Amino acid sequence: MLFYIIMAIVAYLIGSINFSVIISKKIAGFDVREKGSGNAGTTNMLRSVGKTAAAITLVCDILKGVIAIVISIVLGKIGKELNAELLLQIAGIAVVLGHTFPIFFGFKGGKGVATSLGILLMSNWQIGLICLVFALVLIILTRMVSLGSCTAAILFPVLTLFIDDYYTVLNNDKTGKAYFLYSIILAVIVLYNHRTNIKRILEGTENKISFKK
Repeated sequence: MLFYIIMAIVAYLIGSINFSVIISKKIAGFDVREKGSGNAGTTNMLRSVGKTAAAITLVCDILKGVIAIVISIVLGKIGKELNAELLLQIAGIAVVLGHTFPIFFGFKGGKGVATSLGILLMSNWQIGLICLVFALVLIILTRMVSLGSCTAAILFPVLTLFIDDYYTVLNNDKTGKAYFLYSIILAVIVLYNHRTNIKRILEGTENKISFKK
């Protein structure tokens, strides 16, 4: 039990390192949460600070998810008696919660999309790529990042019901269904963080990005 608790704490603390706030203060001299949508994420960084800052933020947020999962995999191999699958899932959920409610930044963070992408790619690269491509296509067609993000979050649990291969860690059951609850929790977190966006999408007033600027 102690290892699972430690993993949760470590992953949460990794997630709590909010690069958008750090980078916006360093480059632009203000907290990105005070501008635009008020969200500490890549899209608001793009609108409020610029492309370079947004790109750096995106990569760093993805890496948070990657690093948390890598640590869980290493611990799972070291502790032979541990449930490596559960350890990975705890790490994934905790790092996204840390990103959303960062202890170092007043519990006001981002929406967890980029970090979730890192988690998906490390949990199952095939599912991660499918969700990424699906999200990108929707974003290009609609110019709504939120719609692509929310749809990809919903797609993740669906894919776990049909894909049983390419999981980084699988215990004796050897089926992707073991990741279904994990995927549901991650999807709920992302959708909850996008609740205002979902409302605007339904009302037809959601903000759109421009590919020309």
